[in-house]
Amino acid sequence: MRWGKRTGWIGFAVVLMSCIELFGGPAPLQAGEAGHINQSSDYFPDTVGNRWQYRGQITEGPLQTIDHKFFTNVSTVTGTKTIKGVTVTVFHDTNPGNHGPSDSYYRRDVVGIVYYGSEPGTPLEKRIIPYQIVRFPMMIPSSFQQFDRTGLDFGTDIDQDGTDEKVDVRGWTSLVGHESVIVPAGTFVEAIKVEARMTMHIHLSGNEHTASGTDVMTAWFAKGVGLVKYVERQELSAVKEDRGVATEITEELEEYAVKPSGESLSGLESPAEGVLTEHPRRHELGKIVLPAGLRTHAR
Repeated sequence: MRWGKRTGWIGFAVVLMSCIELFGGPAPLQAGEAGHINQSSDYFPDTVGNRWQYRGQITEGPLQTIDHKFFTNVSTVTGTKTIKGVTVTVFHDTNPGNHGPSDSYYRRDVVGIVYYGSEPGTPLEKRIIPYQIVRFPMMIPSSFQQFDRTGLDFGTDIDQDGTDEKVDVRGWTSLVGHESVIVPAGTFVEAIKVEARMTMHIHLSGNEHTASGTDVMTAWFAKGVGLVKYVERQELSAVKEDRGVATEITEELEEYAVKPSGESLSGLESPAEGVLTEHPRRHELGKIVLPAGLRTHAR
């Protein structure tokens, strides 16, 4: 699984929470680094043929109910694709978040990584792409507000009154520090720890009530390897007679085959016009996907 994309979102979602203990605290930066991580792109390898296999677990259900599910997901860099004149790298996942196969599109260049959506996607995702998920050069510690958008068409009629709801979404991301992390594939010393927090307020058209959701995500990236662990908890407040929903999902690296890093597939091109300048609020660390009960076909 690629560069920190979410395979779910806030209770209508599903993405990752951890089962293994994290050993070691944030490691001190080396002398002379001054918080600057050299060769930031080495943490996000995208050479065609790279492959990662993850062991996943989902804990979900109403807030007082626990249901455990286990799954495997294999992520592979399969090539490039042109989207609206921009060359992006294609990552194919066999079963992200236990949702079945999908392709996701990213562009890496000197200013960071931009997410260009997925197939299949969701209505809300299609309304906010493209957006930046990582900024280069990476600095520890650092953070930025990824987006703050109001009144978007949610693309789903939750209260079943014949009208799709409106939604307000906000997101922040932080580069926390270095940590050693143990996963089935081994121990990775001084992996980069990234945390993201999102809030969603869905305005129900039928009764003018608001459903609230929160999403807290943590991901660890190892130099020369990529994503080694991904943890997320999503909660959605009660809607109608529901008691609310909580979802925790984990993916941990089991095995990988990563070629020596070279130039990004799309890194030799100039940044896409307008992605960072004309749309400053289109910055999100994540991918939005609805769970089975709330999914609709992308429009």
